[in-house]
Amino acid sequence: MAWEVRQMVSDQEYVARIRRHRPSALMPLIALASATYSQGAWRNSRSTFKYVPWALADVARVSLACGNEFRKDASGQDLEKILEMYTQLDDHFVREAADLDSLERYLLRTSGEQLTLQESPYQNLARTAAMITKTNGTREPRCLRPGWDEDLFGTSLSNYVGIAQLLWASALKCGGRFDPAWLEAPGMAPVLDVIPAATFIAVAEAHFVTDVSAFKAENTAARLTSDPLRRRFEFNPLRGRPFLRGYGPGYLAPVSDLIPGKGSPLGIYYTGVARHRNAFAEDLGDLFEAYVGRQLGLWPEAEVVPEITYGRDNKRSVDWIVITDELVLLVEVKSVRPTQHLRLATDRRVEEIRRMLGRAYEQIDNTATLIARRQKEFLSIPADRPVQGLIVTMEPFHIANAPFQRIRQPSAAVPVSVCSAGDLENLVTITDAPISRLLIERASDPQRSTYGLSEAFAGHAHTRNPVLDEGWNSYPWRGSANRLSP
Repeated sequence: MAWEVRQMVSDQEYVARIRRHRPSALMPLIALASATYSQGAWRNSRSTFKYVPWALADVARVSLACGNEFRKDASGQDLEKILEMYTQLDDHFVREAADLDSLERYLLRTSGEQLTLQESPYQNLARTAAMITKTNGTREPRCLRPGWDEDLFGTSLSNYVGIAQLLWASALKCGGRFDPAWLEAPGMAPVLDVIPAATFIAVAEAHFVTDVSAFKAENTAARLTSDPLRRRFEFNPLRGRPFLRGYGPGYLAPVSDLIPGKGSPLGIYYTGVARHRNAFAEDLGDLFEAYVGRQLGLWPEAEVVPEITYGRDNKRSVDWIVITDELVLLVEVKSVRPTQHLRLATDRRVEEIRRMLGRAYEQIDNTATLIARRQKEFLSIPADRPVQGLIVTMEPFHIANAPFQRIRQPSAAVPVSVCSAGDLENLVTITDAPISRLLIERASDPQRSTYGLSEAFAGHAHTRNPVLDEGWNSYPWRGSANRLSP
């Protein structure tokens, strides 16, 4: 049975509507709307559509990739009409059979499109320093050695994130714009005492700014499919370089919400991997595993045990074992992030999710079995209480706990959940209920056990996360930047 098809707008009609207008006329309107409705403020809009960042990002992408300067001007009403069309875009979901496979594909695409732009900028930015400069890894790094950040960014990691913070703050206050000429203003002296103007501009140009020609080339190269119904879910080059030159004085950010991502662990990952390939990824993975241990250490009244080696071959357990009076939690850390095939829900999505998370399920199941069988190396781990597994990923896999995703993975004898670093940072700061009890109750609930941890535990009281605060406070102007934090 197919879904009833409502009146929808084809991607061709939508693109044609955007192409009516000069990019130089449309881009400042998008930037102003984005700055006005940034950080979730779009939820308060009373219009029939919302100025959501993913829609604004796509309008900007289409205009930059397909528009030309020989078209007519644009007004706020034109942008509103385009955004309304975006909400009515044709989609595979209304055309496919009404089964779990089509639902899975739909949720993968929409979560990759929308939820990634609703993560906490404070957590993402604070996690960068908390993980990379405030956490000690367990092995000798191949890339992250003294001076790596100066070599990669042209400045220290702290200053690089500080530049991202100031560019973001300027975009929010100035309709998406930052003009390097503003660095000459008397009030900028405290900034220039930390980061010279020449360094600030060089870093911005090298990592944050692009032009139309480079944007078009990257947009074409990044395409994975020619399917017009999947086009809007493809990678948007504004994620890699959120500012444009050539649209008025200085730089213009069409979508302000994309700026913090450059200073997040994900932004650092892509910048580093582009230079150092897998060696950089492995160094970050080692730090991330240790970082997860630091977060677990915030769990009140919990004992955190690092991985256990066992047997003649020195095999390894899960990365961390958390012991409380009510629960034993087996934690496996995976420094992975959703790939393009997952975001587009291609036929390779099943292979990709198994490749990235399958081994973690096996590790949890194997460790649970060793504890239950009283393997000698695991005798210190209690076997008289419930056991659960937790897979912690560096970036969110938003629907990984849904039944149609769970069945893609190996079976396990204990309940297993997938959570992101952000979920874990929130979990360990819950103060109004024992965390172990919350996890046990969630696992026994057929519905809530399919949610992400943050959704399942929404509404609980939290204390501040001192590991994140340490990272945030290491940036050069935390006093002024703190107004961007919760």
